[in-house]
Amino acid sequence: MSALDGKRFLRQVTAEVKIKELKPVMDTAHFGFQAMGCACEILFYCSSKNEAIALAEKAIGEVRRLECKYSRYLPESIVSRINAAAGNEAVACDDETLFLIQYADTLFEKSGGLFDITSGVLRKAWDFSKSEVPAYEMIAPLLDLTGWKKVEWKAHAFRLPISGMQIDLGGMVKEYAADHVARLLYESGIRHGYVNMSGDIKVVGPKPGDEPWTMIVRHPRQKDAVISTIPVYCGAMATSGDYERYFDLDGKRYCHIINPKTGYPVSAWQSVTVAAPTALGAGSCATIAMLKEDVGLDFLDTSGMNFLAIDLKGKLHHKN
Repeated sequence: MSALDGKRFLRQVTAEVKIKELKPVMDTAHFGFQAMGCACEILFYCSSKNEAIALAEKAIGEVRRLECKYSRYLPESIVSRINAAAGNEAVACDDETLFLIQYADTLFEKSGGLFDITSGVLRKAWDFSKSEVPAYEMIAPLLDLTGWKKVEWKAHAFRLPISGMQIDLGGMVKEYAADHVARLLYESGIRHGYVNMSGDIKVVGPKPGDEPWTMIVRHPRQKDAVISTIPVYCGAMATSGDYERYFDLDGKRYCHIINPKTGYPVSAWQSVTVAAPTALGAGSCATIAMLKEDVGLDFLDTSGMNFLAIDLKGKLHHKN
C-alpha cells in the first residue's frame, strides 16, 4: 500500500487536483491533500469534471470535519474537551463519538488491554526526536494516568476520573475517515476508486473492467523500497510499523507504539500489514499484532484476516 509520509500537522486541508481530460466515458480524478498530519489522496473514475471536483470537495470536507472533531491538537475538538475536563465533570458525546468509544472498548477487550486509548499520555515521557530512553521515574507517574478500566462512560456521557488523564483517538480516526469517505463516494454513485489516508486504504471498487488496484507495501528499513505489491479489488488494507516515529540507540529501535502496561515501546515486529473488509478493522488488527509482540503472529493467525508481517530479523510471515 502506498504509504505516503506526512511530516507536519496542518490545520488547513488543501487539495492538489489532477484530473485527466474527462471524456464521455469515465476517466481518472486524483486529489492529493494534507490532513491529520499526513499526506492523503482520493482517486476515482468519473465522467464529469464538475462532478469530480464537487465530490472531492465534499469528501475532503468530511476529512476536515473529522480532523477538527477528533484531533488532540485542536482545543475545540471533543477529544481536547474530554481531556481538559479530566478529574471534573462528564462530557456529552454524540452518536459518532460514542461509536468510536464503543469500538475502542471492544479493541481493549480483544487485545487483552493492550489497545488502550488512554495510553497516549505516555508520549510525555518519550521524545522520538532525541535518542534518549527516559528514566522509569518519568514513566511511572504516567502509568498511573493510563487504564481504560478507570474511564467512566454511560450512554452519551464520558468522564476521565483523574486529573491529567487523556484519551487519544489518533489510532482509529484515519482508518475511520478512509471508510467514511469511501462510503460517501459509493453512495454518490462512484464504483471505481480508493481513499488513501497515509497508507490506510479503503477501496470503493476495482478499476473499470474489474481490474485490481496494485497496492504497495513499503520496506520498513529501506527508504523508498518496496517489499511487496498486492492486487486489491475491494475491502481495505492498513499497516502498523516501527518506522514512523522512532530512534535507534545501542542497536535497538524505540518506536512510537508503546505498550500501555510497561510504558516502553514494542520491539517484536518491523511492520504488520493487514487486509480486511474495512480500514478500521485492518488498522486495529495490525496495531494489536504489533502490541502483542511475541504472540502477535498467533493473534494474526486466528484473526481470519490476510496479513504480511515482518519480524525484527526481516523474515516475512504471511497469510493470503
